[in-house]
Amino acid sequence: MKKSLIAILAICLSCTSPTQEKPKVYVTREISPEALIRAYEALGRKAEGRVAVKISTGEENNPNSLDPQLIKGLVDKVDGTLVECCTAYEGKRGTIEDHRRVIHKHGYDAIADVDLMDEDGEYSIPVRDTTWIKYDLVGKHLADYDFMINLAHFKGHPMGGLGGVLKNQSIGVASPNGKAYIHTAGYQDTLDGMWEHVENQDGFLESMAAAAQAVADVFGDKIVYISVMNNMSVDCDCVDHPEPVMMKDYGILASLDPVALDQACVDIVFGMTPSEGNDNRPLIERINSLHGTHTIEYAEQIGMGSRNYELVSLDDK
Repeated sequence: MKKSLIAILAICLSCTSPTQEKPKVYVTREISPEALIRAYEALGRKAEGRVAVKISTGEENNPNSLDPQLIKGLVDKVDGTLVECCTAYEGKRGTIEDHRRVIHKHGYDAIADVDLMDEDGEYSIPVRDTTWIKYDLVGKHLADYDFMINLAHFKGHPMGGLGGVLKNQSIGVASPNGKAYIHTAGYQDTLDGMWEHVENQDGFLESMAAAAQAVADVFGDKIVYISVMNNMSVDCDCVDHPEPVMMKDYGILASLDPVALDQACVDIVFGMTPSEGNDNRPLIERINSLHGTHTIEYAEQIGMGSRNYELVSLDDK
């Protein structure tokens, strides 16, 4: 009953009135350093102060994470620091030392300073929606930043169905213990034995939305969202040996509304007609099989943004 009342209230809070302007999602079909800067600038929100650029550094043998040379121009422009946290699974990024080796192998430390935000521990930030998680455990260094550029690589995910800006801001910003808390939908906030309690799929997806909202609340209007739609495997960058990419690269999208941005990326994937060398069906199946769009739907329900957006092409300008 409690969950139902929260959902109803959240829906009412997030309803778009007839006179309310739809959030804009800017899109360019060009994937280049210049296009990435152009997408950022279209948002009209200047990154100032200490700027965190949140990326996924990707597992050691995964070739699909964002190319350092693609993002270098934007990072330089905002004098940003690349930020990440360690993982909650057995891999090559589970410890600070191992993670830094992967960062070096992938070339990220050659273009900017890289801050593993959980290197000195974690801290708790409040969540608005306490249906599953009662707080969000994030890397301690998050408090060092004034502004965040959530720079996501849009793709599939073996647990969440899809990975976009909402995942990048929730799982991606959480400490390993915070990741355990989200994955287990509030069952436990420690790593020991956590994978035995990852069984509440919708609870996990809703916990991601709640955690993403908590990070958004930390920054207020000092945050922007960008997604690069390239190398779109059905697997996340966290998979060491991902499934082959079946889709052609699409472009770069940006918005001040993370819900609108993730929804726009999903709509683009679902709206494609499969053709030789551009088969969207495996990614659609991955998203549908794990109820992946529910994270976006729930983020809208709890008032984080709107799935009703206006797509604005930057290629017409």
